[in-house]
Amino acid sequence: MRAEAAEMCAMDTAVKEAAVARFLREHPEMERVACDHPALLGCADVDWSEIPGCPAGVPVLLRSLLDEAVGPEALPVLENLLVNSVSHVSAVMPAVLPFLIRLAAVPGIAVRPDLVSLLVVAAELSSSVDADDERQVLLFGKDSDHPEREWCRAAFAAHASALRALLEDGTLPAGMISLDDRECLLRTVEP
Repeated sequence: MRAEAAEMCAMDTAVKEAAVARFLREHPEMERVACDHPALLGCADVDWSEIPGCPAGVPVLLRSLLDEAVGPEALPVLENLLVNSVSHVSAVMPAVLPFLIRLAAVPGIAVRPDLVSLLVVAAELSSSVDADDERQVLLFGKDSDHPEREWCRAAFAAHASALRALLEDGTLPAGMISLDDRECLLRTVEP
């Protein structure tokens, strides 16, 4: 069973890497775009190659989110990298969270509503699982088997002020985030 799971994971990683490579081939101009936007401060300093399952193109995907035309194409590729299944975030998510939080705060960005939704998904999937709740463990696995949850919680905590500022931002259009989603995000910084 573990060998099958490892093989599936390797196939999944290869599919994700192929999607990033395809995006980069289709949008070579995005590789030349400067990474000087304040929301991406520190992106060039992350050693992306040290993160398991992280293709080298992640910084390009993040920069592409700022482009009105290319952002909607980059977002699903990035989402596929960040979420391993309907119940698990990838090891890439914690490293990307600071940039997602800051990008979601950029007014006028074409994919802003989707970024806010992705932050909610990350918050929900990084919640701790009650080890005594057999159903939760069956659905989500044990926290000890998914350290990326704790890493995400740490990333949310480290960027709590930016997340609070986003949620208090007067530029968030009415209806962009539901009350439940707002509460979910606030729980990541005020457990």
